[in-house]
Amino acid sequence: SDEFEILSGIFEGKTTGTPIMINIPNSDQKSKDYDHNKDIFRSSHADFTYQAKYGIRDHRGGGRSSARETAARVAAGAIAKLYLKQAGVEIFAHVSGVGSIESPEPNTDNLSTLLETRENNIVRCADPATADQMLELIEKTRKSGDTVGGRISCIIRNCPVGLGEPVFDKLHADLGKAMLSINAVHGFEYGSGFAGSEMNGSQHNDIPLPSGDVGLKSNTNFAGGILGGISNGMDITFRVAFKPVATIMQNQPTIDKSGNAAEIQGKGRHDPCVVPRAVAIVEAMAALVIADHYLRNKAYS
Repeated sequence: SDEFEILSGIFEGKTTGTPIMINIPNSDQKSKDYDHNKDIFRSSHADFTYQAKYGIRDHRGGGRSSARETAARVAAGAIAKLYLKQAGVEIFAHVSGVGSIESPEPNTDNLSTLLETRENNIVRCADPATADQMLELIEKTRKSGDTVGGRISCIIRNCPVGLGEPVFDKLHADLGKAMLSINAVHGFEYGSGFAGSEMNGSQHNDIPLPSGDVGLKSNTNFAGGILGGISNGMDITFRVAFKPVATIMQNQPTIDKSGNAAEIQGKGRHDPCVVPRAVAIVEAMAALVIADHYLRNKAYS
């Protein structure tokens, strides 16, 4: 329910060329909820590593390691999406897995229809039947005081041919870097991903079809729309894996700042599963990466 305020860079609905500054006040913070964490390290959080690196940490929610910072990414990504829309680029992501539950591959012929289906359920899954199963699992997990992870699948359509660089700035490398920078992300794969390592070359090769177009066409897309680090005109596809939320509603053993045994109390406002909330972040980061490479390629030409 938080509102944002555009302070500069936009006038009468259009960008002016000056830096765009957006302020997003957080009016629903409850910093005191974290006072019990002041002198202890939370399991699988960044508390210890921040303390070790900087000699100081903000215990009131995790500071920079908190997903609150991703609000700025989503705001910036929304602008990047508008820019890419002028080039016909579409970006769609949805929750394709929660725990051991996996959604069937949706029909991606019409991404607008999929978007409508996704936004009609709180889990943000493009398959309604699977969404019901996911919601049931999340609720069951919440009642047990535990958390659960999941996966988000993303597709980038109509990406121009030639985006990306051949060595250090490969398109899939930059997408991977962007996705792995999101809080709680523990895995990234594009195209066939890890499953491709179990296939033979004769199975995995995407055979080009004669089309007369500039872009590449094939009946399969194991490459995920990227060859040699450069977009080939096919749909760019990737998946992002999210770990279960580290803060659970159960007391757990841990250590304090001095290394002594301590106990972390399971309390506060925490999601049993963050994956549905992360769909917008994945789309935003994908838009920012593609927009960067699009502008870079435009400068070259």
